Amino acid sequence: MQNFLKDWRQDAMNKHQYDSAIFIGDKLLALTNDPNDAFWLAQVHFSTGNYSRALTFLEKHKLLDHSPSCRYLAAHCCIKQFKYEDALTILGDKTPEHLLGNSYKSRRKLQHTSGNARNGVHRKGSSQTDKGEQSQDHERESASETKYEAAMCYLRGICFAKQNSYDRAKECYMDAVRIDVQCFEAFDQLMKNCLLPPDEEWEFLESLDFDAIDTNGTDTSQEAAQFAKMLYTTRLSKYKNPAEFSNAVESLSQHYNLDTNPDLLLSKAELLFTQCRFKQALAITTSVLATDQYNFSFLPLHLACLHELHQPNTLFLLAHRLADSYPDEPATWLAVGVYYLSISQIAEARRFFSKASMMNPHFGPAWIGFAHTFALEGEHDQAVSAYGTAARLFQGTHLPQLFLGMQHLQLNNLTLAHEYLTTAHTLCRTDPLLLNELGVVFYHLDHLPEAIQLFNRALSIANEIDSDPTFWLATRANLGHAYRRQHQWSLALSEFEEVLRQGTVSSSSNDVHNNTAGRHNILAAKGLVLLEMGRTWDAIGSLHEALGVCPQDPVATDLLARALEENIGKTGDGTFGDEASTEGILDEAIEVKREEIRRRGLRKGGRRGKVLVGGDGGGSGAGRARMSDGGEDSIMVMSDEGEG
Repeated sequence: MQNFLKDWRQDAMNKHQYDSAIFIGDKLLALTNDPNDAFWLAQVHFSTGNYSRALTFLEKHKLLDHSPSCRYLAAHCCIKQFKYEDALTILGDKTPEHLLGNSYKSRRKLQHTSGNARNGVHRKGSSQTDKGEQSQDHERESASETKYEAAMCYLRGICFAKQNSYDRAKECYMDAVRIDVQCFEAFDQLMKNCLLPPDEEWEFLESLDFDAIDTNGTDTSQEAAQFAKMLYTTRLSKYKNPAEFSNAVESLSQHYNLDTNPDLLLSKAELLFTQCRFKQALAITTSVLATDQYNFSFLPLHLACLHELHQPNTLFLLAHRLADSYPDEPATWLAVGVYYLSISQIAEARRFFSKASMMNPHFGPAWIGFAHTFALEGEHDQAVSAYGTAARLFQGTHLPQLFLGMQHLQLNNLTLAHEYLTTAHTLCRTDPLLLNELGVVFYHLDHLPEAIQLFNRALSIANEIDSDPTFWLATRANLGHAYRRQHQWSLALSEFEEVLRQGTVSSSSNDVHNNTAGRHNILAAKGLVLLEMGRTWDAIGSLHEALGVCPQDPVATDLLARALEENIGKTGDGTFGDEASTEGILDEAIEVKREEIRRRGLRKGGRRGKVLVGGDGGGSGAGRARMSDGGEDSIMVMSDEGEG
């Protein structure tokens, strides 16, 4: 009769007929009075959303002290009812330290015992066989309890995160994965919420005991361990070790037929986004959403790509469809906010970013977008406050600290800008945008050798990650200006010519690198360098070209007049006038423009690059480089910090 009822109960569960399962399960419990049947019935109540009834059922049958699985279910019921203190009371607020690092030994011990039983190595007869079987059962039960202890650590982390104790939550998540490397929920929380810097993510991955995975076979266990490690590798930050990430993806695609798996495709798209290859990233996200249009894990990245590529019509259609189908999803209102941001309706964008962040306070893209709206309108205090909140929530990503530094740099607060950018650099040392911004700070502080080193490093890393070089023309122009101020004329000329060459290749690009303002600024700077090198006629040609693009440019006009005077031999010594006067022509104009733009920024707000992916999941962000001297009319401006 008991077996008949168990089969009936399971058949009802398989068909999601929960009322039938509860009806039969209740009768089975009356027959057996078995705690396992009581736990099973409580799970059915949990599956139906009757969390209070499930918790009461566990307490009524005094199951909380029966096993870790019962405590786990009871605590989960409390969390579902937002009773985090009650959940912590059930779970306890401390991790069982004795379980950390013991999983591998337990698995090895179980394998050894199982191996002996299979091979018939019993030196003391049948009694030894019975003891071996009992030992196997005990070890299996112990392994199951260990997994539930890890799951309880995960729930403990959820409770601490809800109480804004992010450091304690991070430790609980890490302990959960250390105890049970297959506790992916805890690992995903660490990666999705950017609780660890990129360096620590990779260190944590290397510290995990994947050999603890047991598939009842040495060879298959080793393969499973390697498989799990590769899967976890694809979830890490894309700012570090891109080669290892690529190897993991290639192996998973070739050997396990996962080349079209959405999770792997998302990781590939995130890597492309960090490389500023937005078209390729968008192609991947579009292909996945074409077959699974409500895969919300893809939406933040997909929205960021659409915004970067200036596709407001596509954003409108997507946001409209999501609002009709999933009004309770934060990603829906993120899409609406990105659409309004793309058409420069900043107030409306802020309203929907705020709505998304209120629906899910841990939704990184919403917080970053919310802060961007203040920055775009010049509300610097509010922007700094919003970025500060994002920095507190997502302690492992460098993006909020980077944006804070960019805000203070825009306000000419070089000391604070240097502090925030240095903090961001400690979190991520391989983001070219961050290195560019830090180089700009050193440029303004007249630490030119350090600025040159940072600009060169930014360009080197951008090349290593195979990033689109047109997105780093501003960094290359910055490097040219730093060389100019160091009187390294040949190197400066080489950089300016490279900017002009690459900046005119993609005529269809919407990037500000290719617009007239950026071109005439670089042409004027090139003309000044040519004058310093004594190549007066070439300088005149470059300056004429600059004025052809922007006839009202006062700096290029002044430089051209001086070049013409030099060309007709007024100075007569083959140099461009007095050296101090020469060096001061451009720098004086720059300082005047910087002060003008700073005042304009205080009144109207500056322009900045936008990064809408805050943590990557595999979070990731990619922005574009700021020029070292900010101002629309300055020779030093090549920034693409456009508003749309």
